[in-house]
Amino acid sequence: MGLLKRNPFGHILFIKKWLIRIFGAMTHRRYRGFNELQIEGSEIIRNLPDNNVLFISNHQTYFADVVAMFHVFNASLSGRDDSIKNVCYLWQPKMNIYYVAAKETMQAGLLPRILSYVGAITVERTWRAKGVDVTEKRDVNPNDTENIKIALADGWVITFPQGTTKSFKPVRKGTAHIIKQHRPIVVPIVIDGFRRSFDKKGFRMKKKGILQSFIIKEPLDIDYDNDTIEEIVEKVEYAIEQHPSFLKVIPAEEIKEQEELNRLRKWEY
Repeated sequence: MGLLKRNPFGHILFIKKWLIRIFGAMTHRRYRGFNELQIEGSEIIRNLPDNNVLFISNHQTYFADVVAMFHVFNASLSGRDDSIKNVCYLWQPKMNIYYVAAKETMQAGLLPRILSYVGAITVERTWRAKGVDVTEKRDVNPNDTENIKIALADGWVITFPQGTTKSFKPVRKGTAHIIKQHRPIVVPIVIDGFRRSFDKKGFRMKKKGILQSFIIKEPLDIDYDNDTIEEIVEKVEYAIEQHPSFLKVIPAEEIKEQEELNRLRKWEY
């Protein structure tokens, strides 16, 4: 790799590689040590093509979810089975992993701006501004969808189709449009334990000794020609276990306890 070689977004790969190595070493014990990340399905990662793969996941913190995915993906590609033991797997990381993130989040401070260089595809949320929902939705920025197209052509893209860290919020139709238009292999991931381990942003540890789960599922079966946007949305909701029907099997006491945990994990900035 030449020192000045760049990816399609102009990022110098040499710098990106060292950022992944440094932040990976700094965060490894957050998932293996202080807490324990239980992984399922690492063999699925190894069987994926090098590009046009879209990972869809539920969302629990701004950054800890994505960092865990960088760990799990690279550990799986290096031959580890459902484990992130020995962080040396990041010495030669997969360089074409990207993640979709809100532009306002990635511009809120120095650290998010640095993490953006690792692979963020920043988008302007049409339904939300400055942390609150807006009644009048804005038009989609065509540059945002074009950047996702470029990232899929180059490698793997991680997206959180609900667009929020709140559980059981509706999946945004934009994800379904991306799936239907660009026809990626869609791999669902279901995570848990992150909002109990970390603060909302995923920077600070809230509690140690939490069993975190990271389940990689088989790619979705999608008929790109005939499935409607609504049908794809429903498939995504079921796949990441955020369909409203899942609420029916969760006891009310557990939901109340989860809400209280969410309240306690908030930090003032």
